[in-house]
Amino acid sequence: MLQTIEKASDVLTLFDREHAEWGVREVADTLGMAKSSAHDMLTSLAQIGLLSKTDNGRYRLGWRLVSLSETLLATTELRREARPIMEEMAAQYQETIHLAILDDAKVIYVDKLEGKQAVRVELTALGTRLYAHCSSLGKVLLAYRTEAEVQHIIKTSGLPRFTANTIIDADELMKALAKIRKQGYAYDLEEILPDLCCVGAPIRNHIGCVIAAISMSIPAYRFQRSQVEFRKAVVRAGKMISERLGHYDS
Repeated sequence: MLQTIEKASDVLTLFDREHAEWGVREVADTLGMAKSSAHDMLTSLAQIGLLSKTDNGRYRLGWRLVSLSETLLATTELRREARPIMEEMAAQYQETIHLAILDDAKVIYVDKLEGKQAVRVELTALGTRLYAHCSSLGKVLLAYRTEAEVQHIIKTSGLPRFTANTIIDADELMKALAKIRKQGYAYDLEEILPDLCCVGAPIRNHIGCVIAAISMSIPAYRFQRSQVEFRKAVVRAGKMISERLGHYDS
């Protein structure tokens, strides 16, 4: 049973924005499965609505995932407690506000609000998984993991370059993470997209563990003009959400 669940997970993980459709042979070849096994797995996932079969015999993600994700977001304490704070920030600063967690080696965006004058950040749609080393959210989340965990993430995911400012050296990243732990916030200075800066801060649960991060994304020219104000707002928001989750600074 466990092996079946793991194989189903491997199949579902194949689907992303760049690979929205898969055929039986493609799945079999990619995962090293027998074609008959891939066919049975895809058929089973389609029968329960996690996948859907197209007219040409290929497979896409199924609509049942939408209802499952809606239920998850509606019943998750983190998102419920963070949303009012995010709305206040979006209304006051009119910039893009993100909420994210670290799942395995990638950052997952679990909520997002865009202010009226915000630059549109298409890269960070709800549910998107991105590398952690190149964003303020990701660096905050990495900073509070053990060194062994961070090294494992670097080994498995690498440190790909997105802009000239992206950190691609493991030693440099570890030094940056140590600084983030000390100061309590992280910057993304055009490290994932040109002309876009971000500041992120940790969110802690009732026992003080960092479980998520909140950030504000700002065009570089506005960020440089009011960097300290943006930083203080995000750090304050992180602490307020943490308090709503039961964590209070001693």
